[in-house]
Amino acid sequence: MFMKNCWYVAAWSHELKDNALVGRTLLNEKVLLYRGHDDNVVAIEDRCCHRGAPLSLGRLEGNCVRCMYHGLLFDGTGACIQIPGQERIPPNLKVKSYRVVDGGRLVWIWMGDPALADESTIPDFPYLKNPQWHGIPDYLHYDANYLLIADNLADLNHIAYVHPNTLGGSEKYAYESEQVPMERLHDGFRLTKWHMNTDLPPFVKKIERKVTKVDRWNTSQMKVPGYFFLESGFSPAGTGIREGNRDGVIEFRNFQAMTPETDGTTHFFWIYMHNQTKDIERTAHSLHDSILEGFYEDKVMIETQQKVLDADPSFTLKAIAADAPLSHLRWLIEKRIKEEAVTA
Repeated sequence: MFMKNCWYVAAWSHELKDNALVGRTLLNEKVLLYRGHDDNVVAIEDRCCHRGAPLSLGRLEGNCVRCMYHGLLFDGTGACIQIPGQERIPPNLKVKSYRVVDGGRLVWIWMGDPALADESTIPDFPYLKNPQWHGIPDYLHYDANYLLIADNLADLNHIAYVHPNTLGGSEKYAYESEQVPMERLHDGFRLTKWHMNTDLPPFVKKIERKVTKVDRWNTSQMKVPGYFFLESGFSPAGTGIREGNRDGVIEFRNFQAMTPETDGTTHFFWIYMHNQTKDIERTAHSLHDSILEGFYEDKVMIETQQKVLDADPSFTLKAIAADAPLSHLRWLIEKRIKEEAVTA
């Protein structure tokens, strides 16, 4: 079961270029995404209503797409507007259309009741539009349910054990760091962890060679159904970052979006950004490659976890104190799904 009356990331905007017809399964539904010649993004069902051929194998014609099996032409609303060799077009000859918004960097889609689609509720990550912040957008595909990925992101302690040689640096991050009490939000949570007088993690050492001991913080925020925002930074140890002194600070901003593909697979859109003023491109590529290495460490763990859970559906997950953020997020998602079922 999925939340449907909410915005999901369907694609990076740059994917819809050069007349591309992007077929993508979202929440178990086949969706075709494309950018018409008027530069507007379209999202319609990726299945011709005639014989079920995928429209993503079709041909873009202006703002319309032609099925290349029998030549039916569909406009951006999903209506068939031309049948070769046939003048009359039955009114029921149409495919499903979806509300879609091109946010400039991300394409957002509403999979539920279109009458409820409110663009003001699209999650905001302002750094994508800020020229002072730099990063390389990317995508991963997970053979796992999106909730397992969300669990992973909600638990910052896993950094110490899954990523000791990449993102973490030491198991001390799990038991020596100070965690500020979680802020429960109506659509997620916010959480901050501090780790004082510690070594730089390996991925930061690649771009910063002068600083040794640092005070480190991670402020994560998650929103339903699957958005992760991270503000993180490193300051020379003992210089008073907690009191507001930002001299010598190194900061990063991270956005990750989990869009369910099926019950057991997930689209994962992400970007890791920095605001350094020197070696901008080199730093962006270094961070991208380091974070991707860390994600592959997560991916092995999460996809194997999915296989273990699939092998024994009767297995019940047990909770520990550190699970409070992920438990809150799961509770909110389940609550929203139940509310949607009542009003459907």
